[in-house]
Amino acid sequence: MNPENLNVIQMVLHAGAMVQFVILILFLFSVATWAIIFVKFFQIQKAYSESAFFIEYFWKTRDFAGSFSKAKALKYSPVARVFRVAFMELRKLNRSGRANSRTESGGIAADDRFAGMANLKRALSRASTMESVRMIQLVPFLATTGNIAPFIGLFGTVWGIMHSFHGIAYKRGVTSLAAVAPGISEALVATAAGLAVAIPAVIAFNYFSQKIRVIESEMESFSSDFLNIIQSDSLAGKEA
Repeated sequence: MNPENLNVIQMVLHAGAMVQFVILILFLFSVATWAIIFVKFFQIQKAYSESAFFIEYFWKTRDFAGSFSKAKALKYSPVARVFRVAFMELRKLNRSGRANSRTESGGIAADDRFAGMANLKRALSRASTMESVRMIQLVPFLATTGNIAPFIGLFGTVWGIMHSFHGIAYKRGVTSLAAVAPGISEALVATAAGLAVAIPAVIAFNYFSQKIRVIESEMESFSSDFLNIIQSDSLAGKEA
């Protein structure tokens, strides 16, 4: 192997079978990592922007029916999907209230009202949990890659160095550094590859986790404010 023509591809091609196998595993991890990065970046950016748009629209209009129509057009917004679930549950609650009003002179009974609010809270909580699960999908793989890729690369390096020193034992009279340096340099490629795979994965995991926490906080705040609106309207209707 000519030092002037030395490059990473040649080092991999001249490495041992185990080192090449480790490089292949890391390459597959890298492909999967970058695919997830591109997919989740697009998904989370759309979720972030659409949720901000929907929240602004909702508080500007306070029109539930209009917000529901707008929410159906926002396919990536977790907040919009949570609102759609809550709106459908509210419709069921209102239909139940109208049915009860035919048999009770006082409108919706207190127990029915309490049960309806409890159902609405559960629907909001369930929808928020489902949206959190949806957003976090595939992201843990980035953390796994960031944790294990350096160790996979280190395994390839250790194996390659062991193989290089083991080969010296069968080369009588050859004990210089020049005899083992090529094998060691080829083995070190595995460690470099492991770090090259792990670093983007860790950066992406931290970035996505921070964005998801922000969106989850927005869902929690919106759910709480939505429940306050419904409770206030319910109490106002009762007093009226």
